[in-house]
Amino acid sequence: MRISTALLLSLVFATAATRALAQDQPRPDPSHIPFTIPENIPWEGDAARGEQQYKIFGDPAKPGWYAILLKWYPNHFSKPHFHPNVRYITVLSGHWWVSSSNVYDPGETYPLPPGTVARDEANTVHWDGAKDEPVVLEIVGEGPAPNIAVDENGKPKPRAPKTAADK
Repeated sequence: MRISTALLLSLVFATAATRALAQDQPRPDPSHIPFTIPENIPWEGDAARGEQQYKIFGDPAKPGWYAILLKWYPNHFSKPHFHPNVRYITVLSGHWWVSSSNVYDPGETYPLPPGTVARDEANTVHWDGAKDEPVVLEIVGEGPAPNIAVDENGKPKPRAPKTAADK
């Protein structure tokens, strides 16, 4: 508990110091350097479902290159799946827990710390998420990049029929 309190206090002081420092500096022209500070990122999706994303550019559901921020909330994981294209991932904050198994078992995941650079290789099974802390990832890839769910043998599961809400 002491480590958590010390870490929280360190983050509070670091954030306060950064804000104080920024207040004394000239703000860059947003037409030259557009930026969004972390607390103003317009996350999409329902946090209650365990994840949210922000599109930096492009769209993973459409053809072409994209970059997104993906936020996993604690105790949320995807299920085993693959993507048809390579995706490049950087862990920005938190520990990202990953597995390359066809079998879903959060106890058998491996932690990747902030700063880790990784790749989801095309057509290879993996799954991932967060355990006891939020995780923010930057993911860059070429769309469309659907998650193709697999069974415990690594074979693609049949896709669920679209409902009226999906159209």
